[in-house]
Amino acid sequence: MKRSQYKWTLPAEITARLGSESWGAQRAIFETGHLLLVLHAPPKADGNEREHEVFLRLPEGKWLYKGTDRGDHALTKYLEDYRALYTELENRFEKAANIDALFAIIDSLIPLARSASNMKQALQAARESLGNDAFIIDMRDRGVDIARGFELLLADARLALEFRLARSSEAQARAAEVGNRAQHKLNILAAIAFPLMSVSAVFGMNLHSGLENLHVLAFWLVFLGGLGLGLFVKGWVSSTAPSAPEGKRPPPAKR
Repeated sequence: MKRSQYKWTLPAEITARLGSESWGAQRAIFETGHLLLVLHAPPKADGNEREHEVFLRLPEGKWLYKGTDRGDHALTKYLEDYRALYTELENRFEKAANIDALFAIIDSLIPLARSASNMKQALQAARESLGNDAFIIDMRDRGVDIARGFELLLADARLALEFRLARSSEAQARAAEVGNRAQHKLNILAAIAFPLMSVSAVFGMNLHSGLENLHVLAFWLVFLGGLGLGLFVKGWVSSTAPSAPEGKRPPPAKR
């Protein structure tokens, strides 16, 4: 893929620093009074391709944009597009109601923050090359504000995502703990009831065992024996239950 050609004449010193396939990374090239400013259009989340925005400042101070006049207006609009994207993502962040929304915002912010940072460095290099040029100083300052805004918004979005993930994990842990406690209670009830149910099943069989004519006291002895066995099994279940997490144990007594 050949580098795009525009209707302007670049000094040989600048052409020598350009490749034949692309305008390259975002940068500022200053040679023989000419400033070539290579920037990238704001990236889109659905692709890795970068569209180049190329500006040329002539020695007399005139700005060109891809071979056309009014390059200063095009550079101003370029930064306004970045600012509009920042405002849009900031509004989305303030309205983000769930983790999926935060993931989508971060996915858009990462390439924009990286591109804005490189754009800021290119504008700073242009400012250093041109000296005290009022226009490029203003553009550099806007670029710094935009890059800083994307950086802070990305940090805030990541922090919000981490907070919501931690809160969701805590809620799941609490739900699991409630479920474990309920399961433990059911195990204890089953441990008490199972021996009684087993004894009842044995003595409820319609078979002659020779115990039918015993005194009524035998019934209560059997009942108490089954209850005692149930309590024994309950104690065994309780002793083998998992201990409470470290964070739930009471603090040691002060000496």
